[in-house]
Amino acid sequence: MTDLRVTTTGGTDIVLDETTIQGLQSSLRGSLLRSGDAGYDEARKVWNANVDKRPALIARCISVSDVINAVNFALANSLLVSVRGGGHNIPGNCICNGGLVIDLSRMKGIRVDPARRTVQAEGGVKWGELDHETQAFGLATPGGTDADTGIAGLTLGGGIGWLSGKYGLACDNLIAADIVTADGQFRHVSASEHPDLYWGIRGGGGNFGVVTSFEYELHPVGPMVLAGVIFYPFAKAKEYLRFYSDFSKQSPDELNTIGGLGTSHD
Repeated sequence: MTDLRVTTTGGTDIVLDETTIQGLQSSLRGSLLRSGDAGYDEARKVWNANVDKRPALIARCISVSDVINAVNFALANSLLVSVRGGGHNIPGNCICNGGLVIDLSRMKGIRVDPARRTVQAEGGVKWGELDHETQAFGLATPGGTDADTGIAGLTLGGGIGWLSGKYGLACDNLIAADIVTADGQFRHVSASEHPDLYWGIRGGGGNFGVVTSFEYELHPVGPMVLAGVIFYPFAKAKEYLRFYSDFSKQSPDELNTIGGLGTSHD
């Protein structure tokens, strides 16, 4: 391996020597990837195939200690950082060019407490995976409209889902979280611990730190629900949208609907 050119937070390029890079690798239980390594191209792919970014390093974390070490490495070397959870964000902000990707996609731990009606899940979990575990107990929390969406990005951005009419946004159901902030410190946040940070991450986006674990309130839902899709021709858009506006105002909270305009190809 040779020295590596990387991008800093200021947008300039610097060179990291091999010894420095190996220092990061040795601190991780997970793997560290760079261009040319097996798995690098797969790890930089996201849901939106139009996004084609090439990070200098991808830290595939499997533990909180990995995240702490990756954040501290980025801090010590002033590296541009992005954080990948589910990788479903349309602009592909979870991948950066030339910087360090802190990849949580291998952190998949989920623990359901049916007595307390809560679930704790790590930052790489997707909504389909979370629902699979909570539905074993007939419980759910508002999540995304697509099972492939990561819990992290959706919750930190607010989080509208199929249960939101009755139970609010994903961030409304966030009880607590574990977060590694930009100074490399691990913090547990809730209404009583670091309440300002807890307030900030509930819909304020992912720039407050790397959230390694989320704890949600659960609600009795399912196992059976009624769902479906109705399509109308574009020529009826005006008529449909007027009907939808009136209908949605009168529908009960238990019924959640989403209306929109789009194109379709045969």
